[in-house]
Amino acid sequence: MLAEISVFPLDKGAKGLSRFVAQSMRIIEESGLDFEIHAMGTLIEGPTDKVFEVIRKCHENMINQSDRVVTYVKIDDRKGVTGTIKSKVKSVEEKFGKELPKGDL
Repeated sequence: MLAEISVFPLDKGAKGLSRFVAQSMRIIEESGLDFEIHAMGTLIEGPTDKVFEVIRKCHENMINQSDRVVTYVKIDDRKGVTGTIKSKVKSVEEKFGKELPKGDL
């Protein structure tokens, strides 16, 4: 399963949200799943149960610090396919005819 998530508190944004994002990134990294952060969210890839567990943990961590949390989840679940974080981008680039810009971390 490939999931894109974005989790953030609605009542804490006056001074930026990066410290909250960093907390979610620790949870994601500790899961051992493949992931990739980008400007508007994070891609996570792995077995369905583990991906949902990570999403739940990120949401629960945020709701424990905030009165209102928004969690966006987008899922691409294709049986028998792994490694799509990189392969989806590569497939588009091949059809486009060149490498496309990506964020550097």
